[in-house]
Amino acid sequence: MNNLNRNFISNAIKVCGVFLLLSCKNNDQQAVQFPPMELPVSKVEQGNGLVSREYPASLEGVADVEIRPQVSGYLKQIYVDEGAYVRAGQPLFKIEDRIYAEQYNTAKAAISVARANLANAKIDLDRRKELVKEKIVANVQFQQSQAAYEAAKATLEQAEATAQSARINLEFSTIKAPVSGYLSRINYRLGSLIGPTSIEPITLLSDSHQVNAYFSMSEGDFLSFQDTHVGSTLGEKIKNSPMVGLQIANGKIYEQKGKLDAVDGQFNANTGSVTFRAKFDNSKNLLKAGNTGKIIIDQNYDNVILIPIASTTTIQDKVYVFTLDSQNKAVQKSIEVNGKTGLNYMVTNGIKPGETYVVSGFERLQPGMPVVPKVDGKKKDQKVAHNPQTNPN
Repeated sequence: MNNLNRNFISNAIKVCGVFLLLSCKNNDQQAVQFPPMELPVSKVEQGNGLVSREYPASLEGVADVEIRPQVSGYLKQIYVDEGAYVRAGQPLFKIEDRIYAEQYNTAKAAISVARANLANAKIDLDRRKELVKEKIVANVQFQQSQAAYEAAKATLEQAEATAQSARINLEFSTIKAPVSGYLSRINYRLGSLIGPTSIEPITLLSDSHQVNAYFSMSEGDFLSFQDTHVGSTLGEKIKNSPMVGLQIANGKIYEQKGKLDAVDGQFNANTGSVTFRAKFDNSKNLLKAGNTGKIIIDQNYDNVILIPIASTTTIQDKVYVFTLDSQNKAVQKSIEVNGKTGLNYMVTNGIKPGETYVVSGFERLQPGMPVVPKVDGKKKDQKVAHNPQTNPN
């Protein structure tokens, strides 16, 4: 046998061996079947849910007032310090007032002149009145005297009004606190020229014995709010709504609850949301105007479908749960979630009460795979027959 024949026979034997090996391997794969997975299951139940919704909020005092001068002049005195607590009517700043004092004095002098002219006009009127009775002078002269008297009277009233205006301007040179509260930063220093047209206010005064928390609610949440609370009008629904919480910037919950007391009259066309206002007592002055936080609104739901969060998986923002069909085969269902209550999801669609779902251990479970249900650690009677085959080799 030559070398050519030997090589041909050797290669043929190798090819036959490969085919024989692949054939045995395929037979092994077809012969072996993995047993159904034994997994804990439970029934879908209904219960009561409590959902806490959070909304970013900004805080303002019940009265945040810009302190602005009503007359122009140089800032002469500052009676308070930044951050100080002041009471309504307390002097805060003094504007140079000499020009206003002189204007007031001039106005008072004009009143004296006007009164004297009025007295002379009254004397002349009374004298002509008697002369007319005695027919010594014509009636037209009496009428002239009466007109002069009325003019002198009007001049006096004008002088008094001018003096009143000058007095007000003089009083405005002392700037007083319109409300009680805490001062912010003072934007001007002694000698600064200030006036009603100044761009910045002198300072801000915040009455923060109570604070208003403003937050926005989406259209969907707003409709849910209306459906949940009792009342024939929105005002009644707000009045009947429960107290709300406030989470401050450091993550802590503010010690006092607040009350919803107002809502904007229309939605913001750009954001599609509506603004609410909640009021909080702030007797300890723990909250400041300009603070931020989160409003926490608890909402109760009755007879809702509850599924443990640990029994679900999330894929691309969709929540799934494995249930069992009548033959105990796995079915993966997408569910719609309305929120979380404790360790459970509140489900609005996708699953019904009484259905059987897989509690845990479904990481390698695929749709259509048979499952041996376990309830409270015990196997449940299964409807899927299991006849494992072994490799005959």
